[in-house]
Amino acid sequence: MKKGTNIFKRIFGKWKKKQEEIDYEEDWEDSAEEERVDFTNREVREAFVRNCLEKMKDATKELENLNFEYNTVTSYLKDMEEIEALPEEEAEELKSCAKRVELLQNSRDDYMGRKRRMSDSRYQQIERMLDEIEEGCSRLKEAEAYQDLIKKDLNRLEGEKHAYYYRKNELTSAIADTRGMAVICVTALGLCFALLLGLQFLLEMDTKAGYLITAGVAALAITLIYVKHTEAKRDLQRVELSINKIILLQNRVKIRYVNNTNLLDYLYLKYDVTSAEELEKAWNLYFQEKEEREKCRRAEIDLDYTQQELIKILRRYQIKDPAIWLHQTEAILDRKEMVEIRHGLIIRRQSLRRRMDYNKDMVAGGAQKEIKELVNRYPQYGKEILETVEKYEKSM
Repeated sequence: MKKGTNIFKRIFGKWKKKQEEIDYEEDWEDSAEEERVDFTNREVREAFVRNCLEKMKDATKELENLNFEYNTVTSYLKDMEEIEALPEEEAEELKSCAKRVELLQNSRDDYMGRKRRMSDSRYQQIERMLDEIEEGCSRLKEAEAYQDLIKKDLNRLEGEKHAYYYRKNELTSAIADTRGMAVICVTALGLCFALLLGLQFLLEMDTKAGYLITAGVAALAITLIYVKHTEAKRDLQRVELSINKIILLQNRVKIRYVNNTNLLDYLYLKYDVTSAEELEKAWNLYFQEKEEREKCRRAEIDLDYTQQELIKILRRYQIKDPAIWLHQTEAILDRKEMVEIRHGLIIRRQSLRRRMDYNKDMVAGGAQKEIKELVNRYPQYGKEILETVEKYEKSM
């Protein structure tokens, strides 16, 4: 705060000596403002003076900031004048370098603005698994193909099992039918013999031929029924044996299905995919993304190198702040753009000038004037006011 202290000394130093010679008994007429404020009260006077000093302090700080900004804007304008005053050959060299910077910036911006093929986390995940991802694709394809094959086998075995169960039901029904037919044949044979016996003994008829025919027909029928029953039982045994074989085979295939399903679940979890096709697609996208990122990286390196080259050229021509022109290459390449920027800077400088004048003349100058007027109107308190000023300077 030394600057603030020096300002106060410059303001009040001129009348400090004079104040010692003031006649404290001199009376002054009060102004309209003094009729409202009782400056005969010590606390009121001190508060009024400190308030004026605070205004001057704030104005001084604001002036320092405005001065810095004003000098910066002025240096920009001078830099623009230096650039526009360059000889044609040197100006062409500068424009050529600025054009390269602009092209590289556009290339970099195009990459930054494009829609990414994959997120950074996914890109890094694929990159970590790059050495094993080809093998992973092959394993997933094989496991998925094997899974489809197992499902087809299970469906086929299930179909065969249902067919055998249907055949088993048919054979069971056939065996039951042959048993029924055998009972019917035996019953019919008994009835026939009873009839023949009745004819023989009651009517005294010759029934020898009848016995022979009945016995022959019965023998033939029973033989056919027996053969059919035996074949049905034999076929039933074969069907049941086939069903058992299919069930055992199904169990083995189901175990393979469970093991292969567990393998697929593990591989899907490991590679964070739902199919081999998705993994292969992510793999291809990775290489495309890698190529584009490499292009961007090279563009960044080229841009940095070209920007440094542009800064060197600008420094060669005593440009005070060459770095700012890295983001204003259009102004170097297009005179209209340069004129627009200059116009904006001039308006900014005028605004800064007005603010500086206001803080210097109205705020700081007004506060100084108020203190001096207070001393002039109340000379008997002059020494006390000066002490308040000095006390404030020491506290800063």
